[in-house]
Amino acid sequence: MATITLTWDHGYVLGVGALSTLYPFVLGAQIGKARKRAQVPYPFMYATQAECAADKSKLIFNCYQRAHQNFLENYPAFLFLLVAGGIEHPRSAAVAGVVWLYGRSKYSKNYQSGDPSKRNSKGAGVHYLALIGLFSLTAKTAVTFILKAHEVI
Repeated sequence: MATITLTWDHGYVLGVGALSTLYPFVLGAQIGKARKRAQVPYPFMYATQAECAADKSKLIFNCYQRAHQNFLENYPAFLFLLVAGGIEHPRSAAVAGVVWLYGRSKYSKNYQSGDPSKRNSKGAGVHYLALIGLFSLTAKTAVTFILKAHEVI
């Protein structure tokens, strides 16, 4: 049986995880403002293609909505990798988590421009590098656990 001892450094992982829970609320507030500007009534999630062609504010609303949805699609994997990678490497995982949040904020801002093709420009792509880093930390931690379970190391 493995025993995991948390150190004070694990507070960095917890802090980044807690900080990350605020960002969906920021995106949601931005959507609310964009919805009002575009006059897209509830309960509709998106404006239609015809509405977007006729009114750029509706296209921009869709971009805000899609940026938020994309964040939510990627968020569970991020949280898992942050916590799992942080078991053995809390500081590195926390740094990668901050970089991921920075990249996701740039991604969202670029997407919200109304031109979805620009979503990975202006530094937004760093969130991919951060996620690869978190995946690598998690894989290393998993391998360590497996090897110790079989008394290889």
